Amino acid sequence: MRPPGALIGLTLAVCMLASAHGAQASDLVLSLSKSRITIASSFTGDNIVLFGVIGAGAPAEGTQPYDVVVTVRGPNQSFVTWRKERRFGLWMNVDGRSFLAAPSYLAVLSNRDPALMADADTLRQEQAGFANNRLLQRVGSDYADVVPEDPFRQAFLRVKQAQGLYVERPAGVEFIAPNVFRAVVPIPGTAPIGTYDVVVKVFRERALASRGALGLDVAKVDFEQTVATTAQNQPWLYGLITALGALAVGFIANIAFRRD
Repeated sequence: MRPPGALIGLTLAVCMLASAHGAQASDLVLSLSKSRITIASSFTGDNIVLFGVIGAGAPAEGTQPYDVVVTVRGPNQSFVTWRKERRFGLWMNVDGRSFLAAPSYLAVLSNRDPALMADADTLRQEQAGFANNRLLQRVGSDYADVVPEDPFRQAFLRVKQAQGLYVERPAGVEFIAPNVFRAVVPIPGTAPIGTYDVVVKVFRERALASRGALGLDVAKVDFEQTVATTAQNQPWLYGLITALGALAVGFIANIAFRRD
């Protein structure tokens, strides 16, 4: 158990950090241990610690405590999932769905199961909880966010979770005082570059009590940044340089191993 002095010191530290790495809503102060992650060739992952102070103070004795849901979303991308069937002795793609503007990274952390924090309609509206995050699909000529049990959605989530890019931790938020909490956000080595949105929602008495948001930048450095920027902004130039590089390597290898 932490001594009271340590909790007071932590609260003051969070409030001071908010001006540099954090944001303050009317009654919610948030701070990140770092607001920028730089990725080099040796990057294998990192952890970002989020601190939060609920300005309304500790709940009155005999009332329900606070609940917190932290959602971290990476830059949006489009993905395609396929359903395979065995035909003529071969596995073939027979049906596909496109996921439009889906987060390339998604982490949902909470102090308990979000389903216990509010009614289902409120959770869906606030996108609070892993299953309540909207994933827009294109089905033929229609666009919709289908039910959570949709097999294409489930398959998409399984793939992203296996890649370490989608994370769900229903015990990932820790209260270190009645109105002070922390959460550790894992950033994998394969994290896409770009700006990540960190959204915090506080629930109490089965209703949304407060919300706040921060930004987290994930960027490549030095040579990696140049290559990534060129590949994204000038793909034709990146392809040309890659092809010329491959030809040069082949030419040098041919000279080095040529027999007289």
